Amino acid sequence: MTQSDALYPLPTGRKPWNRWRVSDDHADLSRAGHRVRPLTIAARPKNLTLDVSRTALLVVDMQNDFCSAGGWLDHIGVDYRPARAPIEPLRAALPCFRRAGMPVIWVNWGNRPDLGNISPALLHVYNGSGNGVGLGEPVPTTGAAVLQSGSWGAAVVDELAVDQADIQVAKFRMSGFWDTPLDSILRNLGITTCLFAGVNADQCVLHTLADANFLGYDTLFLEDCCATTSPAFCWDATLYNARQIFGFTALASDVCRALEETQP
Repeated sequence: MTQSDALYPLPTGRKPWNRWRVSDDHADLSRAGHRVRPLTIAARPKNLTLDVSRTALLVVDMQNDFCSAGGWLDHIGVDYRPARAPIEPLRAALPCFRRAGMPVIWVNWGNRPDLGNISPALLHVYNGSGNGVGLGEPVPTTGAAVLQSGSWGAAVVDELAVDQADIQVAKFRMSGFWDTPLDSILRNLGITTCLFAGVNADQCVLHTLADANFLGYDTLFLEDCCATTSPAFCWDATLYNARQIFGFTALASDVCRALEETQP
């Protein structure tokens, strides 16, 4: 224990470089610097080096309603099976990222039961005829309300266990930043680089990634941990835009390989 630790025994804050140190009669607001942990990985359109200590993984919408038999997409006739493609790559990558100390943040639809913050325009997206099963309405086969917080449909698929140390953020739009605490959480964690995984790549993943870019975060789209039920040209356009205007694309398997080779 240092003299400073003895003087201020009650650190407040989740990360060492973003903490006050406090005692009964004093608060030290100065921040200590953090140790840069550079990691060089293969990426497109060019290889890159990121700081592991300031990088987080955001997993978007890997939920039963999108990815499971009996879920909402399955009920309305969409082939949900492509949305399951990220499951195995994520199962392999998540322990690696956690061991490296990267925060894992699950960004999932979790609507209020009364849909009080959902606009008519958004409701129309998911029930264009007005006669179908849209947000908050029960799926006849399961009785679960579509993407309602606490429902089976809104839960992360069984194959991807949420760790106790992970962070969960409920979203209510295509973007995980709109009307949510995601930006505040990332800034309090000292995050500057966001890795993106999940579904649908061209919709909620891309819109969350774009907003991250607009807010000043570095963004990296993990190709092997993303998927979409949209037509193939949507995937191609997503990769093009992720590389051309928003940042980079890479493989989670390459990130994990680099971590395993460089981390003690």
